[in-house]
Amino acid sequence: MDLGITGKKALISASSKGLGFGCARALAEAGVDLVMNARGQETLATAAEAIRTQFGVSVTEVAADITSDEGRAEVLEAAGEVDILVTNAGGPPPGMWSDWDREDFIKALDANMLTPIALMKHCLPGMIERGWGRVVNITSQSVRAPVAVLGLSNAARTGLTGYVAGTARQVAPHGVIINNLLPGIHDTDRAVQLDQGVAEQQGITREAARAQREATVPARRYGTPEEFGATCAFLCSQHAGFIVGQNILLDGGQTNLTM
Repeated sequence: MDLGITGKKALISASSKGLGFGCARALAEAGVDLVMNARGQETLATAAEAIRTQFGVSVTEVAADITSDEGRAEVLEAAGEVDILVTNAGGPPPGMWSDWDREDFIKALDANMLTPIALMKHCLPGMIERGWGRVVNITSQSVRAPVAVLGLSNAARTGLTGYVAGTARQVAPHGVIINNLLPGIHDTDRAVQLDQGVAEQQGITREAARAQREATVPARRYGTPEEFGATCAFLCSQHAGFIVGQNILLDGGQTNLTM
C-alpha cells in the first residue's frame, strides 16, 4: 500500500533503537525524510546511517536529551518544519508504590508527559497553518489497564492521554491528526530490563522470566519493533485522516478488555 507520505518530514524522538527505531525505519520505507533523536551519539549515528543507506531518504541526527529545555531546543532547531511527529521516551524504572518520592514523579512527568506536550505545542501551529499533520505518541498499554510495578509510567502516560484526548479534537478540523500507540511487551531493551527484574526477584533466569511473561500474552510471543513501526507509519499516512484521538493497543491481546 502506498501511504501517500513520500517527501514528508518526520521528527522521531528516542529513535536510535527499539520501538522508536522501528517507527523511523517504517517511515523511511514510506519515503519520509527523518530527523532522528536520542541521547547516545554513537548508537544514533549507526541507526541513522543504516536507514540512510537502505532507503535513500534524508536523515538528520541530533544527539540530545529531549526531556531538557536545552536538548529539546537543539532538536527542534535542527528539525525546522515537520509534517509528522512521533514522540517517544524510555519508561521510568519499575518499583512499588512505597518506592517513589516527589522527585521520581517529576522525572516521569517530564519524560513521559511534559516533553511530548512541549513537542506538540511547538509543531502543531505549523501543521495547522499548512493544513496537514500527523502526531503519534508512543505511550503504554498501562493507560488502559495499569501495571502495578509501573506506577510512575501509569501516572505520567495517563496524564498525556488526557491531554491528547482534548487536543486531538481541537486540531482535527485543520487536517492535523493525533493518536496514541499503546505497546504491550515488545522485543526491546525495555523488555530485557523488565525480564531481568523479574528474574532477580524470583531467582530464575532471564529466559525463564521471558517464557513466563510470554505465556500471559494470547499471541504467545513478544511484539517486534517492525510490526509496531508499520502500525505507526499507517497512522501517519494519508489513509488515517479519520482516526482521531484514539488509543490503539499493540499488545498481542494481553490487555483483557471488551472495548
